[in-house]
Amino acid sequence: MKYYLAIDIGASSGRHIVGWVENGAMRTEEVYRFPNGVQKEGGHLVWDIAALEKSVRAGIRAAFEKYPQIESLAIDTWAVDYVLMKGDRAVLPCYAYRDDRTKTAIEEVHGRVPFADLYARTGIQFQPFNTVYQLTDDRMHGRLEGVTDFLMIPEYLSYRLTGIKAHEYTNATTTGLVNAATKTYDRELIAALGLPDALFGQLSAPGTALGCLLPEVAAEVGGNTQVIFCASHDTASAVEGIPMTDGAYLSSGTWSLLGAKSKEAICTEEARRANFSNEGGVGYFRFQKNIMGMWLIQSLKKELCPDMSYDDVMHAAQESAFSGMVDADDARFLAPESMRAAFDGWFEADKRPQTVGDYFRCAYRSLAQSYRLALGELSTCMGRRFDTLYIVGGGAKNSYLNELTYSLCGVRVVALPIEATALGNLTVQMKQ
Repeated sequence: MKYYLAIDIGASSGRHIVGWVENGAMRTEEVYRFPNGVQKEGGHLVWDIAALEKSVRAGIRAAFEKYPQIESLAIDTWAVDYVLMKGDRAVLPCYAYRDDRTKTAIEEVHGRVPFADLYARTGIQFQPFNTVYQLTDDRMHGRLEGVTDFLMIPEYLSYRLTGIKAHEYTNATTTGLVNAATKTYDRELIAALGLPDALFGQLSAPGTALGCLLPEVAAEVGGNTQVIFCASHDTASAVEGIPMTDGAYLSSGTWSLLGAKSKEAICTEEARRANFSNEGGVGYFRFQKNIMGMWLIQSLKKELCPDMSYDDVMHAAQESAFSGMVDADDARFLAPESMRAAFDGWFEADKRPQTVGDYFRCAYRSLAQSYRLALGELSTCMGRRFDTLYIVGGGAKNSYLNELTYSLCGVRVVALPIEATALGNLTVQMKQ
């Protein structure tokens, strides 16, 4: 029996999952889980990258304790964020995408390259936290001086395990700096934005082997194995893990991402106006759109009822009769000091939610409404109708949200409460 290790790290937690094939079917076991989250430092939102690495190593050690022989491991994480390096030293802090530092940088980028031109070259939707804006903020504040390397989070963690610096394709596409036609970093665009060309190396496809664990790492974790690149953007791995032959998909986690597979990038004006993205997949593009996702639910729960379970939250929403909805994708909900206040501010004083259930019913219905609108835009841009929506991720377990999605979207909903991201991560490893 051959065993493989998927290290799947999201914005709120990480997990180490061992996978193997038994009787022709994929089997998995979670061997380690750890919390993750942004922290405030110097007025900014940042990641504790050292703690993240420590948890990655602890989970590998836990995997080796139960499975002494592991063929390979691969790491996937959220997109757009990165670590700058000067030689072997990380340039800290490691900023988190929800930080608002890019406001001036957005104007700077679009002043040099209008967004319509950016989209035509890269096919990447506008988000204020896109890597291209973060790196421009770094340039404007002198953070790129003396920097030798730029590594996305999975690339940095893989480097810390192997000593090898490399760049993976699917995550690189989320930077807004990869040309959709050539599938390589766009040198003309990088030059136009005044970014150091040397930071952007050759892109490696999912499945590329990096090397074995460094001797000191192997000694710490109690074993050695090969580290490879999976589709290191977690959504790319999630889509690869969905057992679907056709239809649209919804990866429902802290973020919701709704889209479909496409052989070619769709960089039309229609797609740009709808703010759809063409992100790299394993042999295809993921033509998809970001929607605020379960972040709304997580933030409201933390503020209003931290001791309630998510099932209790769902039942409270079902018992409410509140009819109001918000635009789930409005910028005010991205990183508010108070999510409750952000919801209240949407409504006139006498029409605001009153009970805990009201807030959650409003959030769930607003998400389902966003799914409906995005599905309609997807059909228009791709010139085809979608009759089935496959839902994976934590949100797939929410029967109430699934019912709302079915009701509002008018499509067959196939909820797959599986670890799709880990399955996609493992699938790529097992093909090698």
